[in-house]
Amino acid sequence: MSETAPAAPRDEATILHVDMDAFFLSVELRERPDLEGRPAAVAAPSGRSVVLSASYAARAYGVRSAMPLAHARALCPPLVVIPPRQQLYRAVSAEVMAVLADVTPVMEQLSVDEAFLDVAGALRRLGPPEHIGHLIRERVRSALGLPCTVGGSAVKFVAKTASTAAKPDGLLIVPPERTLDFLHPLPVGRLWGVGPKAAERLARRGVATIGDLARVDPARLEASFGAAGREWASLARGIDPRLVAPRPAARSIGADHTFDVDPVDVAGVDPEVLRLCHRVAARLRAEQVTAGAVTVRLKAPDGSVRSRTARLARPTATGHDLLGPARRLVRELHAERPHPVRLVGVRAERLGDAADRPPAQEALFGGPGWGTEDEAAEAGDWAGAEAALDAVARRFPTAAVRPASLLDRREARADARRDAPRPGTGGPDRE
Repeated sequence: MSETAPAAPRDEATILHVDMDAFFLSVELRERPDLEGRPAAVAAPSGRSVVLSASYAARAYGVRSAMPLAHARALCPPLVVIPPRQQLYRAVSAEVMAVLADVTPVMEQLSVDEAFLDVAGALRRLGPPEHIGHLIRERVRSALGLPCTVGGSAVKFVAKTASTAAKPDGLLIVPPERTLDFLHPLPVGRLWGVGPKAAERLARRGVATIGDLARVDPARLEASFGAAGREWASLARGIDPRLVAPRPAARSIGADHTFDVDPVDVAGVDPEVLRLCHRVAARLRAEQVTAGAVTVRLKAPDGSVRSRTARLARPTATGHDLLGPARRLVRELHAERPHPVRLVGVRAERLGDAADRPPAQEALFGGPGWGTEDEAAEAGDWAGAEAALDAVARRFPTAAVRPASLLDRREARADARRDAPRPGTGGPDRE
């Protein structure tokens, strides 16, 4: 069983993996520098929420992303919890990707906080891969005040593994001729697709490192683990033929909510359906697309999931237009099988280019439908109102701007008390 040299598709480490460091938390730290160096995490302040992003100080306590918040608090009593602001993170993510696109148009975005770049075409203009890696880190920090880590290799898998090894706020370029020297000492669990159970099975057979696995006959691995085993054999030898390719446009855009206390009727679900419709619509507008259908998904406490889809009367990107059909779908699903609801999800589907939108929705995308944003708001149309909300959100990303119907009862009562006539005044002050 001989060791095979890597079949690298290129002579230089021109595939870079850029990964933002603790992205959500780093975005929050720009406004909360007092938390620098302290254990902190981004998570919704509810009993069933999970950690979305953790500081490296929190990670020292064992706190990890996707960990239940209750468990994270138990591990790290001084943990500072920051509520998530997804709209802000998406906006900053778009800025990050714009910085990367200035380096090379050959970019494959993996998520809000990471992307592959193929910089082969930028070498003459920007210099060798290591110099480009430094340049990327400097540009991201200079433009956005955020740290990122860059890994580079001749193949995607090794580039991503290199960025993991270089975290946080680091740079590691693995030349093609050093690929096996870098890979083989690493634990076998660092291979894509090798989870804890597979790693345990391999360990029982004496396979503890990637180098150990590289020395196993691929046919034996395939016999034991199926097609995945043969793929692991290739990766362990530094072979990964996948190229950097821009991802296709999303086919749907959705959001969901897990309840702290399971509502037992439609009335208990409705406020979240309203909130989700507006969240999804804001993302439609941000991505310059419209929806032709909406799907609602309900999850019961026993884990069973049911969904139903409705076609929309016209393509839309407003929460108002999504809400009516979504509410009807919730009623239908609940009437079909009444039960408490653990999770509700709303998804916009049959997406189309915003260029094909109805003329009445021009203002949603900054077009000429009602002229300026102020005129759009004054038009009294839902599309204009939601366009105005977008404008406020862009100017004040930390502001809690939302439809009045999303105010909870306590907020509504507080507003009522503030606006109530005071003795001797005859009513609220007016200018």
